[in-house]
Amino acid sequence: MSEAPRFAGKVAFITGAARGQGRSEAVRFASDGADIITLDICEDFATTPYAGATEADLAETVRLVEATGRKIIATKTDVRDFAALDAALADGIAALGRLDFVVANAGICSSGLSWEISPEAWQDILDVNLTGVWNTARAAVPHLLKQDEGGSIVFTSSQSGLKGTPFVGAYSASKAGVTGLTRVMANELGQHKIRVNSVHPAGVETGMDMTSMGPLLQEYATTLSPIYMNSLPYEIMEPEAIANIVTWLCSDEAKYMTGAQIPVDMGNLNR
Repeated sequence: MSEAPRFAGKVAFITGAARGQGRSEAVRFASDGADIITLDICEDFATTPYAGATEADLAETVRLVEATGRKIIATKTDVRDFAALDAALADGIAALGRLDFVVANAGICSSGLSWEISPEAWQDILDVNLTGVWNTARAAVPHLLKQDEGGSIVFTSSQSGLKGTPFVGAYSASKAGVTGLTRVMANELGQHKIRVNSVHPAGVETGMDMTSMGPLLQEYATTLSPIYMNSLPYEIMEPEAIANIVTWLCSDEAKYMTGAQIPVDMGNLNR
């Protein structure tokens, strides 16, 4: 008799899942037996140097999850809009019956010297990467508390949330904020057996194209650019590598881990 999938009967809520890490996480959770609630803004940001995900991307995530045989509720929703996010999650729980795992993954990035970042870019990044994570948590936690069966929350931070990565000041500030929120919420929710951890990737193939940073890397090639070097001989990771860590953190194998910052950084933090 074959074993049931490790997340059979469970439901995962994932933000920013139209492509990249969020999509890979949705597919991995589904492959392990979970049903999925997900959302993505599916729009471009005027302050980022790359195109945003599209509704077609989100539809492809739906197709990939359904191909595993699991259910998925997906909506075009902005994590900055708490009322819309809260309603989308509540509707998903009503349809799928419960909530077990929360992955606050939605994020954006732009580059520039810290004192030259536009106020608009600064605000967009903080609003999505930090306030969006907080919105995700404050929508999800009451459901987990009411259900009273514990749970696991994973926040997507970055190696830039643990070190002073040059040329991405707003991004680093937002991700450092996520790191702090992780540690506080781990303390606050521990008595309810709700675990809160953060993952800290280096470069991942997500559609977040930051080649626009090239001139700054060239200008500071002998001083600051080496901070981007990794110990392992890889320049970028596939998003599935992060999905593997996120699902592990939500599994019983990590049941005693909370408030942890997990680097998946190819050794970048060792430099």
